[in-house]
Amino acid sequence: MEGNEEPGGAFAPLREPTFRRIWIASLFSNFGQLFLGVGAAWEMTQLSNSPSMVALVQSAMMLPLVLVTLPAGAIADMFDRRRIAMAGLTFSAICAAVLAAIAFVGLVTPWLLLGFCVLIGAGVALYSPSWQASIPEQVSRANLPAAVALGTISYNIARSFGPALGGLIVVIYGAKAVFGMTSLLYLPLLFAFFLWRRRHAPSRLPPERMDRAIVGGVRYALHAPAIRTALVRVLVFGLSTATASALAPLIARDLLQGDASTFGILLGAQGVGAVIGALFVSRIREAISTELAVRIFAVGTGVALVTIGMSRDLVVSCAAFLVVGACNILTIAMLNVTVQLSAPRWVTARALSLFSSAITAGIALGAWAWGEIASGRSVAFALVASGIAVGATALLGFIFPIAADQTDTAEAPLLHEPAVGMALTLRSGPIVIEVDYDVDPNRARDFYAVMMKMQSMRKRNGGFEWSLARDIADPALWTERYHCPTWGDYLRLRDRFTQGDSDIQAQADSFNRSHHGNRVRRRLERPFGSVRWKAESLDPRQDTVSWIAP
Repeated sequence: MEGNEEPGGAFAPLREPTFRRIWIASLFSNFGQLFLGVGAAWEMTQLSNSPSMVALVQSAMMLPLVLVTLPAGAIADMFDRRRIAMAGLTFSAICAAVLAAIAFVGLVTPWLLLGFCVLIGAGVALYSPSWQASIPEQVSRANLPAAVALGTISYNIARSFGPALGGLIVVIYGAKAVFGMTSLLYLPLLFAFFLWRRRHAPSRLPPERMDRAIVGGVRYALHAPAIRTALVRVLVFGLSTATASALAPLIARDLLQGDASTFGILLGAQGVGAVIGALFVSRIREAISTELAVRIFAVGTGVALVTIGMSRDLVVSCAAFLVVGACNILTIAMLNVTVQLSAPRWVTARALSLFSSAITAGIALGAWAWGEIASGRSVAFALVASGIAVGATALLGFIFPIAADQTDTAEAPLLHEPAVGMALTLRSGPIVIEVDYDVDPNRARDFYAVMMKMQSMRKRNGGFEWSLARDIADPALWTERYHCPTWGDYLRLRDRFTQGDSDIQAQADSFNRSHHGNRVRRRLERPFGSVRWKAESLDPRQDTVSWIAP
């Protein structure tokens, strides 16, 4: 991590060389992605007269963000994020170049075009979690909120001008030129990652299986209150605010009696609002809590959407779209920072991929739902109802409040290694862990409250079937018990301990009156492979005992 620990404003992260190079290069790649959308949509109109085929272009580009992002986050957590980001960018650049070559020779078909849109989107989806999860390694912790905001600014700058510029290139040179430019515009970002000399610290354990890595990421998010709350809040926010972008063409045509240029002006106003809003993320985080800020932005978005539904004036509608763009970006950026600060290094990319999936799913489902309402009633009714709904999401803060402070996610050193007297492999299991506590009965209630925190900690780090029991004959004796599927999973659980987890363990240990003896028992459940098959069979030699892979 580079730079000092003093926040220096919205553009302070750009003073840190690695982040500056990657951020500038990301502008080009964002333009390339938006060029691709315009070029592919226009090319489809030349290849097919079906409106559904034209609409499928957008679906083909969004589908990988839903299907690939979570596996991509798991891959980014298991391997070198720099290399994964470069692999995704390289794949997208090659696919765009191949599509351009096919277009130049006139062999593009509708389904072939959709297939390449999916492939290019898959490369971007592979790159995205690695890039987002690596931001804390490129800037100081104090500049992280501003760095996340700058990432949204990069996209919104491209969104403000990219479609129009892409359309101009299509008119002059054709869609095939846009496909070629898309490939070339990925190269600066690929080169910026190549120049980054990231210090990758490989795990002492082999990577997890993909399915277990994905399950582990989901379980961490479910049992980490700050991340779980951020996912719920951003999903509901996306569901309720999707009307502005989804119904923008109908707002321009039906409410403002305008044309395509009116539609472009409305989207431009929303993009400008997003850029302006992103500049104030750091200042707002310093001034008020994230919870209060998200509530204010929900109310602001609601008022703006109601205004859009009732307005028949272009200037008023543009001003409301600007407010919607600013509030949307501020909400998403601040919740994104909450996830960044709440997730330890081993699961950061998976947490961020879940966050991206929640946004995408919320907007996609919300756009469909509000579109159905607009079809059944009217566009104005859908906008007013959407505004009331998003304003009401401020009340979620009473049910799912955003934590005012994040736990310490720095890695905690392992103080001891478990004693092993059997020949275990990483696949040996299941493993049962029991921990005894001798607690003064007068302090039982306080101890129980701490152990409820322990339950969440064990589960998010990889423990299953957690339980807490109290001895009937000796009420001072408590036993914590949980399972790990294999010995390797237990070792990973130990490696995942953060300083915040250590603090919880220290709180629990402070209640224990017996500070001597063996309090922790680790057992191999159903240990069929650990005993001799026949009486004359030899037992494993003690000097072959191995508890960790060589």
